[in-house]
Amino acid sequence: MAASEQPAAAMKRRHKAQYVSGQQAKRPRGGGGGGGGPRQLELGMQGILITCNMNERKCVGEAYSLLNEYGDLLYGPEKFTNQDDRLSGSEEEEDDVEAALKKEVDQIRTSNEQKLRRFQSVESGANNVVFIRTLGVEPEKLVHHILMDLHTTKKKKTRVILRMLPISGTCKAFMEDMKKYSETFFEPWFKAPNKGTFQIVYKARNNSHMSREEVIKELAGIVGSLNPENKVDLNNPQYTIVVEIIKNVCCLSVVKDYVLFRKYNLQEVVKSNKEELGQQNLLSASQGEKLEEIKLAEEDTKEVKPEDKNQGEEEAKPNESNNQQA
Repeated sequence: MAASEQPAAAMKRRHKAQYVSGQQAKRPRGGGGGGGGPRQLELGMQGILITCNMNERKCVGEAYSLLNEYGDLLYGPEKFTNQDDRLSGSEEEEDDVEAALKKEVDQIRTSNEQKLRRFQSVESGANNVVFIRTLGVEPEKLVHHILMDLHTTKKKKTRVILRMLPISGTCKAFMEDMKKYSETFFEPWFKAPNKGTFQIVYKARNNSHMSREEVIKELAGIVGSLNPENKVDLNNPQYTIVVEIIKNVCCLSVVKDYVLFRKYNLQEVVKSNKEELGQQNLLSASQGEKLEEIKLAEEDTKEVKPEDKNQGEEEAKPNESNNQQA
């Protein structure tokens, strides 16, 4: 019996090892933050949504470097804690097996939370988009601080990162869920006596069931209901409501200086005024050249008027007769 039981036990252990390695193989890339925690964008998360140009791996590296630099300035050096010893539980015996299992799961979850880093890259669910989950950080404050420094110093610190958008709240990407969630979410900025001018910018990725016009209309209505003095301003608003939808997750934030910081674009915000003027002049010149090309093309394809055609035929006839006479 012992001999027959030993292979069975070995097979059981081998099966478990294969299962674990298989689960690890399926784990998404881009961790880098250490510890446990979710590995993809989920409801209830706060963080920073970053767009890049093809190179997501390098984008994550740049994001960690930039966020850690400014995170240490704003919040101090990151402190790492591990309270596994204190989470071992009491020595009391649990008669209820189900309760004991639940307690163990809760302890593991709490232990993982203790190991979470300040910044953790998770799968966003869209190409060329990186999501950095934050813990103990105010995303709007941190990103605004970064952009203000870059705008002031004009010092370029990234190569592949394009836009960096703070995300302070997430909910299900369905109209009813978004309306219910935003009624409370918008209060700090727009509920009386607070007020301000605003605009709404909307972007959806890997989602086809949401309507841009409907979302903007409904959210603008909610802002107006919080205080009738809140007014839309598409040129230079005090606040910009950012709506980023990825699959079935809606990411929301309310940011300042959206126009000043070039739509929160890290590549554009560091350009000097001379560079901006040069680009504008080049754009104007290219537009002028295109208009000239269109004008010339129209003149070349312009149809000959009927009277001009007849006149040409009449002028040709005397020549024909002269040739015959000659």
